[in-house]
Amino acid sequence: MTANASAPGETDWRRATELIRAADTLALACHVSPDGDALGSMLGLGLALASAGGQTGKKVVASFGDRVFAVPRLLRFLPGQHLLVEPSAYPAEPELMITFDASTMERLGLLAPHAGKAGELLVIDHHVSNTRFGTAHLVDPGAASTTTVVEELINRLGLPIDREVATCLYTGLVTDTGSFRHSITTPAAHAMAGRLLATGLRPEEIARDLWDRSPFAYLRVLGTALGRATLEPDAVGGLGLVWTYVSRADRAEQGLPYDEVEGMIDVVRRVDEAEVAVVLKEDDEGGWNVSTRSKGAVDVARACTALGGGGHPRAAGFSSALSVADTMAALRPLLAPEGSRS
Repeated sequence: MTANASAPGETDWRRATELIRAADTLALACHVSPDGDALGSMLGLGLALASAGGQTGKKVVASFGDRVFAVPRLLRFLPGQHLLVEPSAYPAEPELMITFDASTMERLGLLAPHAGKAGELLVIDHHVSNTRFGTAHLVDPGAASTTTVVEELINRLGLPIDREVATCLYTGLVTDTGSFRHSITTPAAHAMAGRLLATGLRPEEIARDLWDRSPFAYLRVLGTALGRATLEPDAVGGLGLVWTYVSRADRAEQGLPYDEVEGMIDVVRRVDEAEVAVVLKEDDEGGWNVSTRSKGAVDVARACTALGGGGHPRAAGFSSALSVADTMAALRPLLAPEGSRS
């Protein structure tokens, strides 16, 4: 299945709503190492469906396929976490499985086999690199976030968006737009924010939890990572590359959990001399999760997709079992702008 840049049509919306209304059990799943958009879109729809389920008898269960199952500290304020179950308790052959913010089945981690056995698989996403791996799709590459797609789905289902649902949806919107700084920010994104704010959610509290809190250990590990940052001005076709890495030994020395280093890419990407920024983060099992950012001249999603990942043209990632040096050696030539590759 190949990526399709078109937004969902009426047939897609009708099929999605029909599948949800027909199912007795709704099994929701987002990608591994969930960010604000992945968890926010899943819990937002989950809460809306669970509320309706109290009247219709529908059962809602939600999860993500990490081997170490834990909600990232920055997202523990999100409502709806009572819906979460560990992957081991997830339905083996779901009647209807709905995925969120996952561009490939592999991004579901431990839950990928469940997706393969689902009676119906509804994929909800906004990544242009989405591989359309389901039996039904609501994939809108023009949407500011996956929660944008979810908001429309909730409305089409005729379900209310209360303050708790709105908090989940707003979290996905502000994280994926970079607090409305990224190019994907549109008038529609601001209009959505206005609708969600009208429910009474507290944007200042969400912002504080997302961006204005960190343990002291984070500063120590950030200092180590920045101290080894490398600038390659001739890379990326002469546009420049800056990169660094955070090992599990770095984190262990300071007692810092893996999920605390997710935001380091936003510090490294500020370098003026580099078009592309890369941060490699070693997880607790020794694998490397690689975050990439572009200022716009390079499609990092294309590079990351070639290495088994995906994302957006300016923000993407992938996982690697190789060493830091070998991972960078595989990535570096893929970052050259289109037309300059040999």
